[in-house]
Amino acid sequence: MRAAWMNDAWMSVTDWERAAALYVPLTAALIARVVHGRQPRQLAVSLLGVLWVMPALLAVQAMNSWAGWWSFAGDGAEFHGMPIECFVGWVLLWGLLPQLAFPRLAIGWLAAIMVAADLVMMPVCKPLVRLGPHWMLGEAFAVAVVLSPALCVARWTSNSTHLKARAALQVATSGLLFLYLVPEIVFALRPGAGWGPLLRADNLSRQIDIQLLLLIAVPGVSAAMEFAERGHGTPIPYDPPKRLVTSGMYRYCANPMQMSCAAVMLLWAGILQNGWLILAAAMSAIYSAGIAHWDEKEDLGRRFGNDWRAYRAEVRNWRFRWTPYHSGPPALIYIAASCGPCSELSSWLEARSPVGLRVIDAEELPSGSIRRMRYDPADGSCTVEGVRAMGRAMEHLTFGWAVAGALLRMPGIWQGVQLLMDASGLGPRTLVTTIRG
Repeated sequence: MRAAWMNDAWMSVTDWERAAALYVPLTAALIARVVHGRQPRQLAVSLLGVLWVMPALLAVQAMNSWAGWWSFAGDGAEFHGMPIECFVGWVLLWGLLPQLAFPRLAIGWLAAIMVAADLVMMPVCKPLVRLGPHWMLGEAFAVAVVLSPALCVARWTSNSTHLKARAALQVATSGLLFLYLVPEIVFALRPGAGWGPLLRADNLSRQIDIQLLLLIAVPGVSAAMEFAERGHGTPIPYDPPKRLVTSGMYRYCANPMQMSCAAVMLLWAGILQNGWLILAAAMSAIYSAGIAHWDEKEDLGRRFGNDWRAYRAEVRNWRFRWTPYHSGPPALIYIAASCGPCSELSSWLEARSPVGLRVIDAEELPSGSIRRMRYDPADGSCTVEGVRAMGRAMEHLTFGWAVAGALLRMPGIWQGVQLLMDASGLGPRTLVTTIRG
């Protein structure tokens, strides 16, 4: 009888702790919202923080299942071995509460406060949380993977700083959500083979599948980069581009990110052999064709007027053009005529009748002003040189060449190709020009 009573009491304590894990951070977030009121871009920064923490925290818990940093006791609904209340509470604690409670505090101090709170709470939450001998290592890993990126992307968005970095984090968030979190939710609700079809595939098939998935993702990732480089904004509706973007993949499709996302999810469903993921892809397409289309039509029509209407008359949402859209003065690419390989490249471009692009001999520029081929857009917003200039030129040819050019301009790829070309003797050089500078 005594043992049964003690067991019931132990379960009661655990149940209280599970409830507290959810309702304490939720209550703190609500109080912080009332105290500080509505802050600029509050919805955007809160959403970004939460959306990063959800998949990143799940990834940490998956790693914890192998490393044994901590474990959880008690009965109830779990997600990857973590009580649902703890998962949601941790998401609120690290993803939402910092944005509401400390909207102006520096990231370093904010991270220190959240880590200190976690270090105090983790040992106290017994018997719900059982800490292993190396739990501090797990805490450091969680801070690096979950907390720090969430704080950075939220604060950078709030302050409109680090544009390219926050756009990159938004792209990474989308990848984690659609390729990791959504499948994990499906696997939890509809148990089955899970990741088995991918893990059990032979190496060649798996490599082909992943490479095809990455190729299909290129237009969407490139479009997000275009928002940052040309539009000075990001894909998040509450942090939109300040300029109308009709370059890059937007020359061929008005919504390359949404099309790319739907195609990636369909392929992912096929790779994982899971019909429920097809439904997720269909819901994404329905959202894009319905709510998102209506919102974009209202917002872009109001902000960009006739320029947007002229663009949308030629470029559709769910159909790629084969030839690029262009309006206004042409972009310029400067290529040295006195360089044999460069002149061949110039001839190759001109033979394909690029749309909205003029090829000019680099020797026409003042002496010392150019050492690599250079791409100058008509608005001067994104001048690039070398491999990236060639990638930009390819977007003026056809859709296939534009995808290849977008891939060539991806971070990490263009640096590697440029290094290889420089090592092959096609690096920067001083030209004898026809204009004295």
